[in-house]
Amino acid sequence: MTDLLYSEEEEALRAAVRDLLTDHCDAASVIARTESDAPHDLSLWKSLAEGMGLAGLLVSEERGGQGATHREVAVVLEELGRAVAPVPYLTSAVVATEALLASDADDLLAELASGRKIGVLAVSLSVAPGAAYKTVRLENGSLRGELTGIADAAAADVLLVPGEDGGLYAVDAAAVTVVPQVSLDLTRPLARVVFDGAVGRRIGDAEPAVRRALRAGAGLLASEQLGLADWTLTETVRYLKERKQFNRPVGGFQALKHRLAQLWLEVVSLRAAARNAADALTTGEDTAVAVAVAQAYAASVAVHAAEEAVQLHGGIGMTWEHPAHLYLKRAKADSIAYGTAGAHREALAELVDLAAP
Repeated sequence: MTDLLYSEEEEALRAAVRDLLTDHCDAASVIARTESDAPHDLSLWKSLAEGMGLAGLLVSEERGGQGATHREVAVVLEELGRAVAPVPYLTSAVVATEALLASDADDLLAELASGRKIGVLAVSLSVAPGAAYKTVRLENGSLRGELTGIADAAAADVLLVPGEDGGLYAVDAAAVTVVPQVSLDLTRPLARVVFDGAVGRRIGDAEPAVRRALRAGAGLLASEQLGLADWTLTETVRYLKERKQFNRPVGGFQALKHRLAQLWLEVVSLRAAARNAADALTTGEDTAVAVAVAQAYAASVAVHAAEEAVQLHGGIGMTWEHPAHLYLKRAKADSIAYGTAGAHREALAELVDLAAP
């Protein structure tokens, strides 16, 4: 049986990432950044990608990366979820990188792995693995059309664009028009990308690359949701131990103990599902089932944890200055990223031959 516990190396990686985020990604800075015209923290991204080499974990050493696995990436995403870090790690180091691993563009893959460039797969954040996605037209050697709901497009240096001819094209972000869209989660902004005669380099077939990328994105998104849920639970418990009412800690009231105990059980179960998905992506065994199970469960737990944090923090939980709203918005946005829980349940039912009623 696969060991889903964290190894010593994974715990050491967690400690290093958490130390960096503690020093450079405090809640006040994240909130201030969401109110600015530059929501992405590119300085933090540079520290993660170039300083620590985390952008290339999924890329072999022969191709310019670190030669790690999805398990290590899952640990990084847990910590980024705990900090609601406004960096394009999931979109570039996971989704775009996975698409390139299924393509023929080792030069571009090495640039993403080193952190010199940020890549984004130009598929709407809401598209589930295996679902249909929008494409752009190829006319006289250039790309035309528009794609919406593209996460982190504003920070991208290169876009990986599916064409209606079945090809996947690498397009310089300077050759397209990126129009910001209203996004609930201001730490992972969405955009509409307009292609008006942009020149792209065909790097492979879109279908296998997009399918692989979205599956990895969905599976590892569960680890981000785990980190988010774990932080909100931990902070809520801490607050309730300090907050007093009737001269006793609020956390001592039985009704609140029961709510927190139930939430703890949900978070522990989510950890098992997220770890299983990361391990399945690493080994390639029962990957589709593991990813579907993780995403069928993760969204409700992350949203529930964030909602409890807002409510149980009382008045301060409803203020803009407190970071609870960042976690609730990220949890709600993640609940429809790479497919809803319902879509993953339907996929799981087909995978295990469970007929609909």
